[in-house]
Amino acid sequence: MPPADYTDTVATPYPGGPIRQAIFAHLASRQVSRVIYGAIIGLALIVALETHSPGVGSVVATLLGTATAVALAELYSEVIGFEATGRRKASRKELPHLAGDIAAVFLGIAFPSVFFILAAVDVFEEETAFEVAKWAGLGLIGLYGFAGARLSGNGRLNSFLKATGVALIGAALIGLKALVH
Repeated sequence: MPPADYTDTVATPYPGGPIRQAIFAHLASRQVSRVIYGAIIGLALIVALETHSPGVGSVVATLLGTATAVALAELYSEVIGFEATGRRKASRKELPHLAGDIAAVFLGIAFPSVFFILAAVDVFEEETAFEVAKWAGLGLIGLYGFAGARLSGNGRLNSFLKATGVALIGAALIGLKALVH
């Protein structure tokens, strides 16, 4: 849990309409790191399940179950960490701040389930769902890395390098699976 003076809000509003402002506010928040964290976990699950797939329904259940477990673990660890460092219990007023962070972790992990739901309704094959999920997850990780770097004031080249660095984590998972199988 962040210190009492921590805020995710930006002093000056972003240009554009409410949707654009909401997107920029999200990309400028702590939630960016949580989505990246969750997306790497989701990608690791996809890579692990691909070789011996239990079926699209089980993949969706595994992703959603893992997303729930990790989000709850994140909530629990944040509250315990806050209480340990603050030497007091977290108040009900302080807990809602965590909701966005927890939702971001959940969505990062659960993101690939969309492709398996589409495979379940015959939009495409299960094998295609695995391929699209892997590369979309890698793209999501890189996109968030780039956006976070740009919004922190980095130039395009430096932002690209930071995005590449975080995307290499996902690429390493995909490459490891290719080497092992």
